[in-house]
Amino acid sequence: MAAKSTIPALIGSIAVAYVCDTTLSVGKIFGGTTPKTVSNKEWWKHTDKKFQAWPRMAGPPVVMNPISRQIFIVKSRYDS
Repeated sequence: MAAKSTIPALIGSIAVAYVCDTTLSVGKIFGGTTPKTVSNKEWWKHTDKKFQAWPRMAGPPVVMNPISRQIFIVKSRYDS
């Protein structure tokens, strides 16, 4: 029963989102142009070449969540 109205609503909302996205980004209804750095393939090649030329120095590995790496010892209040 719920799928009868949920699935068409989901498909409809995806269609509306696609139309809005295409209208705003490709149609450029608010004006503007695509930046040269995005549309120029030569710029991409030059920038990639520059980034690959930088020396890379790595430090020690970083633990993203150090709290999860700790071992907690839980003691009862009644332990003596």
